[in-house]
Amino acid sequence: MAALRSLQGDFCEALLSGDSTRVAEEIAGDGLSPEARLRIYRHHVFTTLTAALGATYPVTCRLVDRRFFAYAADGYIRANPPAGPCLFEYGAAFPDFLAEFPACADQRFLPDVARLEWAMNAALHAEDAHPFNAERLAAVPPGDVPRLVFRFDPSVSLLASPWPVDQVWRAHQDAAMVEAPVDLGAAGALLEVRRLDGDVVMRRLHPAEHALRHALWRGGTLEAAARAAIDRDAAFDLASGLRDLLDERILVDFAVSK
Repeated sequence: MAALRSLQGDFCEALLSGDSTRVAEEIAGDGLSPEARLRIYRHHVFTTLTAALGATYPVTCRLVDRRFFAYAADGYIRANPPAGPCLFEYGAAFPDFLAEFPACADQRFLPDVARLEWAMNAALHAEDAHPFNAERLAAVPPGDVPRLVFRFDPSVSLLASPWPVDQVWRAHQDAAMVEAPVDLGAAGALLEVRRLDGDVVMRRLHPAEHALRHALWRGGTLEAAARAAIDRDAAFDLASGLRDLLDERILVDFAVSK
């Protein structure tokens, strides 16, 4: 088993690096040299993974054109080969890769567009979950309420960007019919992405509302989340903010933090 694992590791490295030295003798030529056969397989792997990234990040691809996207994807694939068999799970780190990719340095908004697209992909494929009965909260002792922590619907993501990435995304839904250029100097976006009734939806949130939800989504206590919201808006109505979360059936469980 150890020998097989070592061979698999060497084969993966050969695919990514192009150096077949360590695995050439293990490859049956059958009319082709081992190097040529490996090139065919490498081409298939990179083509398939690039297509998978393009399917997850279509707007990101349109913003830079397909040739540049393939160039960036090639670098990403070499640095981040798949860790699992499901292609829709591949590419989670692509936005962070773009943020560090020198060729994207003049498109600082691009990683956040990609983060929005990944959130939408994650929402589409997230497992189903059901909201808890709000009556359960009535049984929580008042002294424990500040230490409440909530679990959100798995499809939910909260994003913050200094750029209007939601407008960029909407303006580039059709490669042949791009709308008027988006003013990147306009206000940024505080977004919530989730799956609702089978569809992936996103909406803008007010700063205090986003602060409350983001803190809770990240596992913070109700007390800490309330402070975060009030820091953004001293007039924020916490009771109304919590009621909205319950009405939207976005919370699926809760517990009292130790």
